[in-house]
Amino acid sequence: MKVEGKVIVITGAARGIGQEYARYFGSLGARVVIADINDCAQTLELVHAEKGTAVCAKLDVASATSAMEMARTALDAFGRIDALINNAALYGGLKGGRFDMITEADWDAAMAVNVKGIWNCCKAVVPALRLAGGGSIVNMASLAATYGMPYGLHYTTSKAAVIGLTRGLARELGRDNIRVNAVAPSAVLTEGTREFFAQKTDKALDTIRTGQAIARNLTPSDLLGAVHWLISDSSQLVTGQTIAVDGGTVMH
Repeated sequence: MKVEGKVIVITGAARGIGQEYARYFGSLGARVVIADINDCAQTLELVHAEKGTAVCAKLDVASATSAMEMARTALDAFGRIDALINNAALYGGLKGGRFDMITEADWDAAMAVNVKGIWNCCKAVVPALRLAGGGSIVNMASLAATYGMPYGLHYTTSKAAVIGLTRGLARELGRDNIRVNAVAPSAVLTEGTREFFAQKTDKALDTIRTGQAIARNLTPSDLLGAVHWLISDSSQLVTGQTIAVDGGTVMH
């Protein structure tokens, strides 16, 4: 499970789950690239407080040019890239509701960030992973896709696409010793979750929790173990998988 010295790019790391990944991996001795469209100063402070090493990279995942610039920032800072956590997603900024009430603009935005964004970041980072002799990509999917969350079809569909992208890319990159996996959590207690569900947040969290075998809502720290394992060399022959971290809601 050693990650010390690995260079890990984490997208959407200015807050929430991505921020927790950055703090955690920095504390374990990894060199962290904090990539986000928003200011990452707070995350950088948290990593430094854990005596970790990190650099910030401005990133709009929907832009291929921005993704390439982010990869260059990472390489300029650390000389290599060993892992990519595709955490950035449009979630809190989306408006839920009946499928036929979703606006075309919201649908297109969800696909541009949640699907195209991962594609852009993989294209930008994979050349560096090849030069490093291999590595690990972890894509953030969601219970929304594995369960089939209603009243947020744009988000649900985008996360289902992430699972398909993960499987196809795993087959393409196996020859390069690059593993590609996804993690599918249930709703995590973050600002984004509260923004997405808005006034229905408490009811939504109650419904999700009661549907779990382990009836407790997730916090960002609950995802650390699974992602750590996937990033580490302990999972060398694990690829193309979607690991549910959902308290036992969806069981395969």
